[in-house]
Amino acid sequence: MADTEVIVYCDGGSRGNPGPSASGVVIKSTKGKVLAEYCEFLGERTNNYAEYSAVILALQKLHEMGVSKADFYLDSQLVVRQLNGEYKIKHQDMKLLFAKVEELSRGIEVSYTHVLRADNKEADAMVNKCLDAE
Repeated sequence: MADTEVIVYCDGGSRGNPGPSASGVVIKSTKGKVLAEYCEFLGERTNNYAEYSAVILALQKLHEMGVSKADFYLDSQLVVRQLNGEYKIKHQDMKLLFAKVEELSRGIEVSYTHVLRADNKEADAMVNKCLDAE
């Protein structure tokens, strides 16, 4: 049986801002077992675009996995606060990405929590793996 509740570590990064960018995702069981790892090269983008893209990638994969509840951990305080409705989103590109996150969140109970970069090393490693491969 598939895990219906998971923990998701997401990260996005760019080398330069904007610059070559990628998103990384690590999905774990609630017991800490790694269930899946993903990364995606995004081309020339900003850090914030990459951070949102990581959440979108994760949500797409969660739907494929049949997950019903996911606790997300990101090291971007800005993006977490925007996703939690604490900060307004002013940039049009970010508004579009936020709308995509909202759309993909339907059917999955999600929470978004900010963590320090040191607590998000696995997702960060996925970002760097993807960037190094380009």
